[in-house]
Amino acid sequence: MRLAGTRSIETFPLEQIKRVRLVRRADGYYVQFCVDAERQVEHVPSGQQVRIDLGLKEFYTDSVGRTVTPPRFLRKAERQLKRLHRQVSRKYDTRRKQPKHPQSHNYQKARQRLAHAHLKVQRQREDFARKTASALVSSHDLIAHEALQIHNLVRNHQLAKSISDAAWGRFLVWLGYYARLHGVPVIAAPPHYTTQACSKCGMLVPKSLSTRTHICGHCGSMLDRDENAARNILALAVARSHQNSSRSSTAGQAGTGLV
Repeated sequence: MRLAGTRSIETFPLEQIKRVRLVRRADGYYVQFCVDAERQVEHVPSGQQVRIDLGLKEFYTDSVGRTVTPPRFLRKAERQLKRLHRQVSRKYDTRRKQPKHPQSHNYQKARQRLAHAHLKVQRQREDFARKTASALVSSHDLIAHEALQIHNLVRNHQLAKSISDAAWGRFLVWLGYYARLHGVPVIAAPPHYTTQACSKCGMLVPKSLSTRTHICGHCGSMLDRDENAARNILALAVARSHQNSSRSSTAGQAGTGLV
């Protein structure tokens, strides 16, 4: 069959093609080729280290105060999705039972339109996650972020839809992928007390979730809550990176002495 795509799969030797997978989407069938190939990207050092704090008000805030606005694709498409759901429900006939009496053609067309709308939201999230991660990796030499337990965070029923719409998981997956291509270290630091601790003096400043500004009564530091957490995580990540490098150098010296 004819293949439509940007890569000429026929140029790869058969032994490099490890798996062929047929995938069905709302807009048709796709063939996925898993090919054993090496991809290298030359990273241009920028001398910048950054820590990002993922959030809902801003998609992420870095350690120097830059923010990225969350796209909220699901929230924007929610009105259309509700209308399509109502159309599917109205066209569903409870007297028809599969497979002897299938649903009407109008029901199938309404269901297809709903599936297309959900697929569009999914692809918008994927595209945003890839582009944001690629831009972040290509412009920094070290990236630190919180070691988030997203499957625990979505248990909060008041924030579950917003967390899922932000697609933090897909972003972190692509962040790690592009970091491996560029050879940029990505460190997941523990998030404990990073919001409460002052990034300037280290004093704990308790604050609720609704408090968006960090004000330290000890040193007088005042900055955004997410930026304060980003600076704390960056300091932890840099310290952990130095520890790992010192351990590897010590192990190398011990190995040389044994030889």
